[in-house]
This record gives sequence, structure tokens and C-alpha cells, in this order.
Amino acid sequence: MKTKLIAVAAIVLCLGGVASAHRLDEYLQATILSVDKGQVHASMRLIPGVAVASSVIASIDSDGDGVLSEAEQRAYAEQVLGDLSLKVDGYHLRPKLVSAEFPQVEQMREGLGEIHIEYTVDLPRGGPNRRLILEDRHQMRNAAYLVNALVPSDPDIRIVSQSRNEQQSFYQLDYVQGGGAVASAPLLWLISFHEQMGAVGFGSVFRLGMRHIAEGTDHLLFLLALLLPAPLMVIGSRWAGFAGVRRSLLRILKIVTAFTLGHSITLALAAFGMVHVPSRPIEVLIAVSILVSAIHALRPIFPGKEAAIAAFFGLIHGLAFAATFAELGLGRWERVAGILAFNLGIETMQLMVVAVTMPSLVLMSRTRAYPFVRVGGALFAGFASVGWIAERLLGVHNSVDVVVDGIAHHAVWIAGAMFMISLGCWRLRNIVDQQVTALE
Repeated sequence: MKTKLIAVAAIVLCLGGVASAHRLDEYLQATILSVDKGQVHASMRLIPGVAVASSVIASIDSDGDGVLSEAEQRAYAEQVLGDLSLKVDGYHLRPKLVSAEFPQVEQMREGLGEIHIEYTVDLPRGGPNRRLILEDRHQMRNAAYLVNALVPSDPDIRIVSQSRNEQQSFYQLDYVQGGGAVASAPLLWLISFHEQMGAVGFGSVFRLGMRHIAEGTDHLLFLLALLLPAPLMVIGSRWAGFAGVRRSLLRILKIVTAFTLGHSITLALAAFGMVHVPSRPIEVLIAVSILVSAIHALRPIFPGKEAAIAAFFGLIHGLAFAATFAELGLGRWERVAGILAFNLGIETMQLMVVAVTMPSLVLMSRTRAYPFVRVGGALFAGFASVGWIAERLLGVHNSVDVVVDGIAHHAVWIAGAMFMISLGCWRLRNIVDQQVTALE
């Protein structure tokens, strides 16, 4: 008992020290695990720094009213759990939310508020030697992780070893327990299949793919910047007037299809371990792809070859998608269905975004207001990409993520406003044309 109290005190002091000293641009996520024979209990403390507090609050406060309702709190807690991968003896398990406590918004903005989330994981029966693996991928771009385990209260359980990666986003705990029963090989296979497809089933992976695109603003910004000039013709070395509805829609379809084929290829190859590239250069290249598409939207640098460019950069974006998919911990055969579900989720969200934005672009591209929209959108994408390149390549911190995430948080309202404005501009152009025709 004395040993346990000493361990708990050390862990608490360690967490407290890190929490009080964490940098302003970090989102500290500290987890304490408690292991029992049939269950794992986890306590999480999530502490956003001042610089990242706004983006964290925006991801919780879905209606933007400045108040974190119980529904919003629970939804965010479930999102956090959805970003966890927890396995025992290779079986992927589903965490169950026990409780969630949130501070006031003002406290979070000052870097003082702490989010407390408690969850449990029910364990399948197993042998005496057990291995628990926890991976946390929640807001990985600005997160700092800390994981530790309490000394077990059950005398039949003894911790053998602990290991972590440098970021502590990956944590492995090996322990020995008495009184366990070893399952037969067929039973283990059935448990594995059931747990993997139950905890990370088709619907869950599908939703993960949708959320990855919805939250992956850099992926969408690349595609939208590439689509900005799609309804236009090229005359000389500049973008000119409207290319026609059929031609515009055909070009948009080619770009989206090419991007899909590109990222589907590398997603599948990386998911089966045939391709492996470190995440840092991939993130930098994704930012470069946005810069290239932004420049093209300003001035045609590869007119008529947009589909080929979308396919090429799609290969790079697919490697980033694979990094998220790989953390699901699916077995080899489950990956086939998993890749299909994940990719369908990506495409569904992608097509929803295109379906919402394209009518506005096609309508407005037929008016004199479109150059302002095209140039404004291209400049925004260009500045965002430069900020991401500086941050990902040189480690120069800036507020690009906060700005882009803030705009993305109001994407529905912005898309609605854009459609109304484009409709008004198109209608005004028709009225003017009718008056000119009458005068002639």
C-alpha cells in the first residue's frame, strides 16, 4: 500500500509539474491508467495552452454560442475517445465513457482550464502474460502527451515493463496476472475478429474517414484551390470567361476523380505496409501542394492538366490518410473492408464539400464578381500554405491553424452566404443583359 501511494504521488507530481510548465502552444493530454483483471480504468487531463485554446474551444462549442452545453461536452469527450486506439494482446477494444468535466470557456482561454475525462475498457479473458497498447492521436499537430500507470491494487497483477515513443503518443504496458485462463487458438481468432470489427466496424471507420477530411482543412484547401479556376477558360496566359456548364462540370469531375484515385492508391499501399514515408515530409509536401494550386488559381501554370496534378498530389495526400488509418490496429484481412470504409468516408465528405461549393462557383464565374472571389480565395490558400510550410518545415509557430480552423468552423454559414451572393450576382447580370438587349 505504501509503495502504491508513493507511485501515485510521483505520478501526480509529475503531471502537475508538466501541466504548470507546458508551453503556450501545446495541448497537454495526460493519462493515468489503472489495470485490473477484467477492466482498465483511465483518467485523462486535457489542458490547452493559450495559443491553441481558441481552436480547442471551437471544436467543442459546435454552435459557437460561447457556452459548452452538456451535449457538446459529451460529443467532444466521445470524439477524444474515438481518437484513441487501445489494444490488449492484439485485440482492439472500445473505450467506454464514464464521465467528463469541463472548465469555463474563460479559464480555457487563459490556459488554466482542465478537461477531465474518465473512461473504462472491458478486457477479454487471456493468459498470464498480457500487453496493453494505448495510442492517442487526438489533435496530434499541437498535442503534448504524457502517460503513466498506477501500481495495481490486485496482488495477482504485476507490471513487468513500460515503453513509450518520444512523444508518448504511443504507450505499451506489459504485465503478468494470476488466475487467468488461456483461450484456445480458434477462440482467440474469433475474439480478435469480433473485437476489431465491433470496436472499429465499417460504420466507425466510415465516419472516421469523413471526420478526417472535415478536420483536415489542408486537404480540402488544396482541392478547393484547384477547383477555383475550373469553370474558366484560358486565353493566352490568364484566366478568362466562363467555359460553359458542361465543360466546367466535366473538368470538376475529372479533378475530383483523379484526386480520389491518387490518394486511394497510396492509402492502400501504405495500409498494407508496402510504402512507408515519415510524416514530417508528407505534411510539408501537402502544404506545398496547396501553394501550387493557389498559384495556379491566380495564373494558369498547368492549364488543362489539373486532373494530372490532382492525381499526383493525391498520392501524397493518401500517405497522410494512411497514417490515420494505420492507427486503427486492424488485422490484415480486416484492412480490406477498413480501407473501403475509410475511403468511402473520405469521398463522401469530399463530394459533400464539392456539391455545396460548386454551384456558387459555377454561378459566380459567369459574372464580373468572380475574379475577386478567385483571387481572394487563391491568396487565402497561398498565405495559409506558406504559414504551414514555415511551421512544418522550420518549426516557426504561427496562427494559421487557428485562423483556418475558425473559418472552417463556420463553413456552413459561409457556403450558404456564398450561394446567396452568387445567385444575386447571376440574377443581376441577367437583368443588366436584358436591359442592354432592350436598348439595342
